[in-house]
Amino acid sequence: MQARMKNPVEVIPEALKPVLAVLEAAKKGGVPERTLELVHLRASQINGCGYCVDGGARLAKKAGETDERLFAVAAWRETPYFTDAERAALALAEAATRLADRPVAVPDDVWDEAADHYDEKQLAALILWIGVTNLFNRINVTTRQVAGPAW
Repeated sequence: MQARMKNPVEVIPEALKPVLAVLEAAKKGGVPERTLELVHLRASQINGCGYCVDGGARLAKKAGETDERLFAVAAWRETPYFTDAERAALALAEAATRLADRPVAVPDDVWDEAADHYDEKQLAALILWIGVTNLFNRINVTTRQVAGPAW
């Protein structure tokens, strides 16, 4: 596989710093890093972003994630490995990533479950994290960025 072009943030490097600043701010929102990495991985799986799935799994591993949970994140509903809070974050990530898949993009039950586990600052962090993940996914998928050990 070959990329269609350099990553757009390499072509316009001024774009990367503000996006990374949003991620850094989200990390300070009180959501465990492992949860953020699981959310990134799940959204990236949904979007078919091989670059982010590969890199996201590596970052999750660095954050202390186990292989067992990484292997199961695509089927998180059918496995016993995730806490209720993690499940709520994963459901929110799926809904916010698949906006056009249902009449109400993020249903109240998904939102309410997340709000039961996370306070407003944590919800803000999750939403920002999911949004930036989707941004990276769309850039990388559109330009066919190649997964690999560059992470």
